[in-house]
Amino acid sequence: MTQHASPPRDNTDKVPPVGQPPSWRGLFARADVRTLSLLGVLAALILIGGITKPDEFLDTRNLQLVLTQASVIGVVTVGMTFVITSGGIDLSVGAIVALASVWATTVATQDYGFAGVLFTAVIVGVGCGLVNGLLIAYGGMVPFIATLAMLASARGLALQITDGKTQIVTIGSILDLGERDAYVLGVPPLVIVFAVVTIIGWLILNRTTFGRRTVAVGGNAEAARLAGIDVRRQRLYLYLLSGLCCGIAAFLLIILSGSGQNTNGNLYELDAIAAAIIGGTLLSGGRGTITGSVLGVLIFTTITNIFALNNLQSDVQQIAKGAIIVAAVLVQRRTASST
Repeated sequence: MTQHASPPRDNTDKVPPVGQPPSWRGLFARADVRTLSLLGVLAALILIGGITKPDEFLDTRNLQLVLTQASVIGVVTVGMTFVITSGGIDLSVGAIVALASVWATTVATQDYGFAGVLFTAVIVGVGCGLVNGLLIAYGGMVPFIATLAMLASARGLALQITDGKTQIVTIGSILDLGERDAYVLGVPPLVIVFAVVTIIGWLILNRTTFGRRTVAVGGNAEAARLAGIDVRRQRLYLYLLSGLCCGIAAFLLIILSGSGQNTNGNLYELDAIAAAIIGGTLLSGGRGTITGSVLGVLIFTTITNIFALNNLQSDVQQIAKGAIIVAAVLVQRRTASST
């Protein structure tokens, strides 16, 4: 009789992900060095801000503003970290945030309330992530091309919805969350949401089978497939997760600005990718760190704030970000070649 080969078993709980160092002690040592280095950079930036503009930068309102602004792009970066760890990329995150925010504010003008706006933002984000995931995982499209197409489509649709006009939110329960009176022990609600998303993201990436599969797919997709991982389904889930984070970020942006515009989320893809890379997530996949990505977000947001307080133009900020990205990639390559 002909014997049929049984399907490969999922051994990701027993076999370390591809590319994972054999020594857990070495892994934690390197992680600690990266984290301490990023904390050192952040501390240096705070010192620079305190020296150049002591009254403005160290003001409680300004520090709260930095954390609030970091919260929106930070939620996007958590999702981006998962995608990059798997060896993918998502260039559409900023456009998805824009589309989700303007669609949700359209719902807000129709008096669907707080829940309706939140639900719409999340559904639009997840829907865009679903399209990305299907094109990449099951359509065989390169992530760069698929998400670039989504970027163009989402931006165009956002412009069509708004006709280039700003849509104002009038729902009191949403606007109230952006007021200082809504702060919990001096912490803005957006920062609390960011913290919750960060903790959940860290737990998923570091303490679950889903996280181990993500690292395995990024390290070596073929080896992951032979180990029993459904690589296509995993990639689909990752882009769904990225879309979900974009939807949440869009809602936070609505709270922060009280409006929706087709220009929302501009260059978020650059900021999210840059934050993840300088945080220690490998651009080639196989290693990701939520902690590092969050510190990367705080570093970039602090830089932006210092530049703004010192009246430096936005083009100078973008040049600085570009230089930091190049430096981070070069450091990654040098580190990889020495191990």
